Parts: sequence; C-alpha cells; structure tokens
Amino acid sequence: MMAEKPFFGALKVQFRVLGALFRWEVIQRFGRDNLGFIWLFLEPMIFTLSITALWSAVELTHGSTLPIVAFALTGYSTILLWRNCANRCVMSIQANTGLFYHRPVRVIDVLLTKILLEVAGATMSFIALSIIWISIGWSQPPEDMLLVLGGWVLLVWFSAALAMIIGALTSLTESAERLWHPTAYILFPLSGAGFMVDWLSGDFQKIILWLPMVHTTEMIRDGFFGSIVQTHYDMRYVAIVSLVMTAIALVLVNVAARRVEFK
Repeated sequence: MMAEKPFFGALKVQFRVLGALFRWEVIQRFGRDNLGFIWLFLEPMIFTLSITALWSAVELTHGSTLPIVAFALTGYSTILLWRNCANRCVMSIQANTGLFYHRPVRVIDVLLTKILLEVAGATMSFIALSIIWISIGWSQPPEDMLLVLGGWVLLVWFSAALAMIIGALTSLTESAERLWHPTAYILFPLSGAGFMVDWLSGDFQKIILWLPMVHTTEMIRDGFFGSIVQTHYDMRYVAIVSLVMTAIALVLVNVAARRVEFK
C-alpha cells in the first residue's frame, strides 16, 4: 500500500482542525441545545425580514417599480455577509489565544472558522428567504441563477479577505478596532443595499463603484431582475481587488501569528 503523500496528509489534518473549530464555535455561540444551530441562519433571517417589513409598511420603493421584497432581500443579505464576517473577526485572535496551545491550531484557522460560520449563516438565510418569497408569490425566481451565484461567490471572497485583514489588524493595534466600527457604519448605506447605481448621478456613480460590494450587489440584482433593471458592475475589478486584499490579509495574519507566538 502506497504511503500517503505529505500534502494530502496535511490537508486531512487541516480539514479536521477546521471541522473541530467549527463545531466548537457553534457550541460557544449557540449552546448545546438541539435548536441552537438554527440560530446560525435564523439571526440573519430576522434582520432581513425586519428590513423587508419596514420597507413594505412605509411603501419605500426608492422611486422605482422594483418588487420591494426581492430588492430588500438582495440588498441586506449582502450587507450581512461582509459586515458580519468582519465584525466576528474583530479581536478574535486575542479572545482565542488558549486554542493556540494546540499545535495544529493556527491563527488563520480561527479566523477562517468564524468566516465560514458567517458565510454559512448568511447563505442559508438568503436561500431560505428566496424560496419562501418565491413560493408565496412575493418574488419572482431569478432570471439568471448563474449571475446570482457568481455575485455571491465574489462577495464571499471579498468578505473573507476583508474579515482576515480586520481580524489581523485588530490584534496588532487597538486603533484598528476603533476605526473599523465607524467605518462599517459609513459603508452600510454606501454598499448598494438601498439603491441601484443607475439611480445616482454620473459623478457619484464613478465614486461609489470604487466599493467592491456595490459591484457584487449589482451583479446579484442583475441575476434576479435582469431585463427590468440597468446595472453597473465589473467582475474583474472585484476579483482583482479581492486577490490583492487576500495577499495583504495573508501577510497581516502571518505577522499577527508571530506576535501571538512570542507573547
């Protein structure tokens, strides 16, 4: 019998570590109750439902004829993804230093676990609410599912890179934590959740399209609404920005890991 190659052996260990950390994180956040895991996607569902109900109650259509339920769903689900991923990684390295006594556990494993948990919750919430609204006739099925999927995957990539950067920076300096929270509040209304880029003036369109999450939100809405909306996005731009951010994140995580190791 051939000996297992070192790479695949290390990969199996990595998956076991991430699996164990994922289960530990779920227990820490939601408890050991059988229904605890439901809160993984129930929390983001409640937030999105609240926004949808509020918009519907005040008939807030932003001056367009777009279906408000689908518009809110495609907007605020995206906010939950990038914001929650980053927020969960804030100061998470310091909060989990005890885990690093286990040699297989690395700093990046802790960050990836938190990111995976938020991605899983936001994705399940998005899928569940989409199915519910389509089933009861409050939303039409997406015109192009591949565009929706592609936009969501790009947003996951961007969110993961952003979260790792925030997680590493907040472990290196307290100023990063203080700066991130007001920055997140500023980005909230600018992220494209509550508007379409086409509704903006030409000059402001150019400014707002510097934000990668605006592109992914537009792409998802293009997949949902297709022929009834005019969208503005560039998949290559999001991919390039996410790639650069991933490289920066890996460098910062490496620096943060050395700081933890030599404390």
